[in-house]
Amino acid sequence: MVARWLLAGLLACLALPVAAEAPRRVVSINLCTDQLAMLLAGPGQLVSVSYLARDPLSSGMAEAAAALPANNGLAEEIFLLKPDLVLAGTWTPPTTLSLLRRVGVPVEVFQPESDIAGIRGNIARMGQVLGREAEADAVLARFDADLARLPPAPQPRPRAAIYAVNGYTLGSDSLAGQIVALAGYANIADELGLGPGGTLPLEALLLARPDLVILGRRYAGHARAQDMLDHPALRALLRDRPAAVMADPDWICGNPRILRAVANLPAAAAVTR
Repeated sequence: MVARWLLAGLLACLALPVAAEAPRRVVSINLCTDQLAMLLAGPGQLVSVSYLARDPLSSGMAEAAAALPANNGLAEEIFLLKPDLVLAGTWTPPTTLSLLRRVGVPVEVFQPESDIAGIRGNIARMGQVLGREAEADAVLARFDADLARLPPAPQPRPRAAIYAVNGYTLGSDSLAGQIVALAGYANIADELGLGPGGTLPLEALLLARPDLVILGRRYAGHARAQDMLDHPALRALLRDRPAAVMADPDWICGNPRILRAVANLPAAAAVTR
């Protein structure tokens, strides 16, 4: 009888799932996974991030990334770093991912975030793959609390338009569109059927007469793509309404820093007065 009880206990123990050991040498080769990993990784766990993580024009965590070795996302250099996990994005070249997998390097590919659910999902998933679930839960709790403190949107919502180089705009089916919505604005790109994004003709922007224009960031040097931001008709439109500029580090990647972008837009309630 005792022997049967011991046997049953041993079989039950064998049936229990064994917790996977957390990776010890993690390399990120994508700007957005760089930042999620830096938010959650344990001391010494993240051994390299992409070179873009150090660029203050693109990265919201450039200062933290400067303390880590940078990589160029090449399969050969990543392999020499001897990682036991590589973090990548869907835009990472498939040949790079294929080569890494062929030589036995585990790879986790993260989808770009286009809404709050996507941001929360990627934070939770990053916590899982790094073995840092408790840290991910803490980040999510702070993020949810900050979201809950956002003021309610005025009704009706004032209307906003994103207008970047080459007249490009983004609608609600994008991360930038989520930022606009969280700030309390309706997006004219949705009125024009440009949910994910697309080209917004200057004439359509002028006729829509949004309450707020969010301009794309200018970069050093001269490019014809930026000439539209200097058009006299656009300057005339901006004379009697507020404007804002997209600061790329807060707009590119889906993480809690998007709330900085929300805070930097003019308050929707003030625009409606």
